[in-house]
Amino acid sequence: MSAMIRVQHDGFVATISLARAEAKNALPIAAWEALSEAVRAWGAARVVILKSAVPGIFSAGADVREFEQLQAEAALRPHFRMAMREAIEAIAALPVPVIAAIDGGCFGAAVALALAADVRIAGDGAEFATPPARLGLGYPEQDVARLSAQVGKGMAALMLFTGDRLGAEEARRIGLVELRASDAGEMAASIAATIAANAPGAVRLLKRTLAGRQGLDAAFEDAFGGAEFAEGLRAFRERRKPDYK
Repeated sequence: MSAMIRVQHDGFVATISLARAEAKNALPIAAWEALSEAVRAWGAARVVILKSAVPGIFSAGADVREFEQLQAEAALRPHFRMAMREAIEAIAALPVPVIAAIDGGCFGAAVALALAADVRIAGDGAEFATPPARLGLGYPEQDVARLSAQVGKGMAALMLFTGDRLGAEEARRIGLVELRASDAGEMAASIAATIAANAPGAVRLLKRTLAGRQGLDAAFEDAFGGAEFAEGLRAFRERRKPDYK
């Protein structure tokens, strides 16, 4: 595992941390590849938290210091695009809920990374910007689609065309993030603990349903005959918290 990406497990919660302090968590190709590898290490987790290990910054996005090489070497450009794409889609494809805890700046490709999570929490010092147009660049089509779906086409256009920064409250107001907290990491840990205590199979089914998967009616019906529902119903009758081991 690369030192730029850390994975920790605490019970049923896995935390993936961006840890490149010397570059404000700007992610070069190697870091995107390491992130894809880290996602595969989620193990038996029921929830994944995506956060920064560096105070004051979530991520500066893709590493601009590699851009001169991309300018000079056309053959490297697909490698960069695919490394970034695979990492972002790996986060989106996790079968368990992903919570992005965003304390500090979240810029460029880091916004796309946060959008791959299921829930986003902005700390008081969070800032967001999608500034590729200032560098003469576009934004990958999948990431434009996610941004537009999250905040609406008009607001996505405003963010992409201007590249202006949004504070935590504005990000919450437009729906870029769902929650705001004085400490995003602490709130993410609290919500993750609540989710991890729920029936894991049911949570996974709900995630598939939220993703628009079709043909899940049978799975909904089958849950009534499953062990999780039996425990949940037993706990309800006994007026205790269910124990989903």
